[in-house]
Amino acid sequence: MAPANDSFATKFILLGLTDQPDLQLPLFFLFLGMYMVTVLGNLGLIILIWLNSHLHTPMYFFLFNLSFIDLCYSSVFTPKMMINFILKKNIISYMGCMTQLYFFCFFVISEIYVLTSMAYDRYVAICNPLFPLLYNVIMSHRVCSIMMGVVYSLGLFGATVHTTHMSMLSFCGSHVISHYFCDILPLLSLSCSSTHVNEILLFIIGGVNTLAPTLAVLISYAFIFSSILHIYSIKGCSKAFGTCSSHLMAVVIFFGSITFMYFKPPLSNTMEQEKVSSIFYTTVIPMLNPLIYSLRNKDVKNALRKVLRGK
Repeated sequence: MAPANDSFATKFILLGLTDQPDLQLPLFFLFLGMYMVTVLGNLGLIILIWLNSHLHTPMYFFLFNLSFIDLCYSSVFTPKMMINFILKKNIISYMGCMTQLYFFCFFVISEIYVLTSMAYDRYVAICNPLFPLLYNVIMSHRVCSIMMGVVYSLGLFGATVHTTHMSMLSFCGSHVISHYFCDILPLLSLSCSSTHVNEILLFIIGGVNTLAPTLAVLISYAFIFSSILHIYSIKGCSKAFGTCSSHLMAVVIFFGSITFMYFKPPLSNTMEQEKVSSIFYTTVIPMLNPLIYSLRNKDVKNALRKVLRGK
């Protein structure tokens, strides 16, 4: 992914989240704390699921991968963003910028499809009258592994397409990125060559990777809620809703913030507003996911108690 021959860019300058001096130090400690919670929360979930045999089920297999993605995902942006708060100039090389863009695309697309896979898993678990016999056949370890293979393949495809076409652009004007990481839209605004193909690819790939999973999740939950309404036992209804409420919360936050950022009307937000909006899906959501799934999940809390007691 070397720069094109007519591109003069060898490095970029990231402006960061804000240029107000009084906010730099407080924001540094705020995001340092958030990053520590993100790392500890997701790494803790990964280790807990790995060690506890009772959590070796399809639901927690997907949660294991979601935590892995969130752990890596947050590490793509947060350390570099914190540098902005303590240095006057946050310089990133051309290759570093393209690498950051690549992993951003890879992890964000992968997270979208992991959340979609989790919705399908909840659909099979709750809407299947022959549970658990048929569920174990449909959601076997082999099937789950294939699903995750498809998830990561889609992430690789989207990341490769976006980054390859971005590397073909010329950046011969300003090299100051008005953002805290190398996102697609800020980079396109700096290019002095035609970005028409990139914009079409963003619309197509972004649209497919947002609308198709959203539709799949909506259909899955339509069947799930229909099945829950036919459960006459209050205890059974509460248990069924409890198994998918955490996932539904994570889906709404993540899909909502992504859709708001990339599919809003043109010129509806300033760059400062866009940077604040992007904080939700780059920093806040990777921190919230382990909290949502641990604090609202009895299996995870019971497994944690056993680990802490040394059983």
